[in-house]
Amino acid sequence: MISGSLMRMMPPCWRPSVEGEDSSGGDDANGRVDGLLWYKDLGDHVTGEFSMAVIQANNLLEDHSQLESGPLSLYESGPHGTFVGIYDGHGGPATARFINEHLFGYIKKFTTENGGMSADVINKAFLATEEDFLALVRKKWLNDPHMASVGSCCLVGIVCSGMLYIANAGDSRVVLGRLDNTYKEVKAVPLSSEHNASVESVREELRSLHPNDPQIVVLKHTVWRVKGIIQISRSIGDAYLKSAEFNRDPLLPKFRVPEPFDKPILSAEPETLVQKLDPEDQFLIFASDGLWEHLSSQEAVNIVNTCPRNGIARKLVKAALRVASKKREMRYSDLKKIDRGVRRHFHDDITVIVLFLDFHLISQSYWQGPLVSIRGGVGVSGHGIC
Repeated sequence: MISGSLMRMMPPCWRPSVEGEDSSGGDDANGRVDGLLWYKDLGDHVTGEFSMAVIQANNLLEDHSQLESGPLSLYESGPHGTFVGIYDGHGGPATARFINEHLFGYIKKFTTENGGMSADVINKAFLATEEDFLALVRKKWLNDPHMASVGSCCLVGIVCSGMLYIANAGDSRVVLGRLDNTYKEVKAVPLSSEHNASVESVREELRSLHPNDPQIVVLKHTVWRVKGIIQISRSIGDAYLKSAEFNRDPLLPKFRVPEPFDKPILSAEPETLVQKLDPEDQFLIFASDGLWEHLSSQEAVNIVNTCPRNGIARKLVKAALRVASKKREMRYSDLKKIDRGVRRHFHDDITVIVLFLDFHLISQSYWQGPLVSIRGGVGVSGHGIC
């Protein structure tokens, strides 16, 4: 037994060994599966290395994700860079899967038309993906009305030509680990804000957008919800809160809004950030809210900064699961035995992508390495290959 005082002296990356924690065999090109865990421990992208991990909690994995590294337009001569997408679905995996299949294609299309990467390119890609998904809901309305109640948060990051582009709709989060030269510490710098009704500024935004609707945000069972139904204020999908045409039979009554509405209640437009990358910028942590429910931004940055890169995304997932098990006064080893579905009572699906930034590579104008295209979670139970 290791004493509590000794544990407190250990660096954040030190833990007693557990099953699957320290496997260091050759990593498969498309990742590996260990029960409900999918991981790609280490790979190379245009501007450094990356690590990915996904843990399933829902009966069907609702998180989808991808990393694409290479050309960001339809032409090889166009801009090169790395694209990261975290798609945290709700109500089912259909929207997150759809985004995984279509969003990056729109990024490449609009980058080509625009002659380069920009915040407008990303914004147009979000809205085009939204339009296509709503068209699919319309097409399937009579046979599969449940599609109207399925949606997804969407967090995107792009590193291109020395610039960082972030676009977010929903409550996933990206954090930058930046070296503070004064104190010689790597500090967490938030690069996105959560569009969740639990945040006062989000409630204020909703009230200003819907001044004639006193029920636009409702406190229900101690949780703030948009129309008393959903916590997020921005998403792709959720057609029943985007257009009144879906707010009727045959959609189940629990998804219907009692008052008529003439403009979307939720928005698919992302909040964007564009900034130049500096030599002090060490790495980016992209994750669905399942991680941030259990780890603070600085705790996650500390783990990445003090541990080996190989398997670091998996390390973050397992750190979150240990906190989740502690909250329920159970051992982590017991939590691991709980199957999908029931596992959702203890934690959410969690997706993590850590992108390391090599400033020497960032300053180069062209990438000569192999193209990278990887989808997170493929092969985990309940996750369709897309």
